[in-house]
Amino acid sequence: MRRRLRYILILLLSLSIITLWWPVNDSDCNFEAFLASKTPKFQVQATKVVVHPWRGRHHVYGIFMIPDQYKQAPFFVVTVQGAGSYCSKQSGYKKNFDDIFAEPGTYLVRKFIRTRAALRLILQGLYFQVNDKQNWTLTFPEPKVSQRNS
Repeated sequence: MRRRLRYILILLLSLSIITLWWPVNDSDCNFEAFLASKTPKFQVQATKVVVHPWRGRHHVYGIFMIPDQYKQAPFFVVTVQGAGSYCSKQSGYKKNFDDIFAEPGTYLVRKFIRTRAALRLILQGLYFQVNDKQNWTLTFPEPKVSQRNS
């Protein structure tokens, strides 16, 4: 009985290690080429960051206040220092999240990072780095002149 329990514990430990450290890149675009390019970009830092991975999925995110002119941007890249970068397409525009209200001429975006990435960083002692809103950046391509006028 003890031997079986030992094997089960080893299996569970192995699965949790694989889950936490397995790299996953399911971005919608080639963010590395975009970030390295010399094309004009607009960057904004998080207004608020929530880091509560122990509460489950969708409890590690940043809230960003974006000027309305970027609503038509085809994609954006969220970068969290230490956790990496993720490319995403916009969906939905909100005027408030978690008692944060958009200023006139802006809208809010709430962008999540993977819970396992946050847990990995916390286990590495980087909780305060992930929880610092200065380490969360959203990067947009500058809209073309024809998009600005519409």
